[in-house]
Amino acid sequence: MAFSKKFLTVLAAAALVVFMAQDAMAAKSIKLHHINPNLNFGNPSGASALVFKNLVESGSNGEITVEIFPDSQLGKDNEVLQQVKAGVIQMGIHSTGGLASVYPLISILDVPFGFPNHAVAYEVLDGPFGKKLAADIAKKTGMQCLGFNDSGGFFQITNSKRPITSAEDLKGLKIRTMSLPTHQSFISSLGGQPVAISWSEVYTALQTGVADGQMNPIPIVEFAKLYEVQKYMTITNHFFAPQMWMVNQNFWDSLSEAEKDLVKSSVYAAITTSRGIANAIEASGDRGIPFLKEKMAVNSLSPEAKAKMAEITVPAVRAIIEQNLGAEGRKMLEDFLAAVAQAGK
Repeated sequence: MAFSKKFLTVLAAAALVVFMAQDAMAAKSIKLHHINPNLNFGNPSGASALVFKNLVESGSNGEITVEIFPDSQLGKDNEVLQQVKAGVIQMGIHSTGGLASVYPLISILDVPFGFPNHAVAYEVLDGPFGKKLAADIAKKTGMQCLGFNDSGGFFQITNSKRPITSAEDLKGLKIRTMSLPTHQSFISSLGGQPVAISWSEVYTALQTGVADGQMNPIPIVEFAKLYEVQKYMTITNHFFAPQMWMVNQNFWDSLSEAEKDLVKSSVYAAITTSRGIANAIEASGDRGIPFLKEKMAVNSLSPEAKAKMAEITVPAVRAIIEQNLGAEGRKMLEDFLAAVAQAGK
């Protein structure tokens, strides 16, 4: 069938209009990454991502859509962070391990037993220090940092070999860590062997004996079913590692002030959700410590054992921070500890 030149020109113009309209719509679309399953009540990052999606889409009357890519579908956390920076996707909820690949100073939060409790952690991260940290992340990475999720609460230690009742009990155990020198130093200073393994491979590594144990918050131990491949859990509360909401800078700049306000308020609500979910799971009888006690041998470190562990690990981790991050790291570490002390009052 033959078409006139005028008809083909009109058709091409119409196709261009459709393409441009689709492209404009794409500019109002947010692709959001996180590393855990997409569950409303399953884990903090999944719950917060779904809350964010609902609030943004309803608050914009559907003019901004959010597509969530959970469970590390787009790659490892540090790899996806590069996708956010390049604008391949617009946003991600990233672990300290992922962020450290572009912002090593995040390691100052890894001083063992640095946060005494959840309330202090939230106040520090939401207060002047957290705002200063977010601004520095933005300055040094070229991405906006909109806030700090709760990844699941404080870190505990699990393993398949023996109960951990003292600092000496870590000796000789192969413990999976994120690829963070601070986390690795914590384990090695106690005589353990740190093994850096990506999150997607942890269950298999524990199952096959590549690692004897790992350290993570209770909600993560539960939803990842690590109790199936671990016999013992020790309540240590030694790290609190938030997750950062990172946004591509060009995308951020493309938003109107009203759209920025909507995204920021939605992130704030999502962060609040992450914290509520983390605490609720930890306390719940069907998923928290009571549930895990039916699956594993669970014990808490005595105050004396915790003090001894801190005595060994704090100087070791501080030395790594000062060695790797220099004068800037030392200054930020002191600012962090001062903020913790102030919040503790």
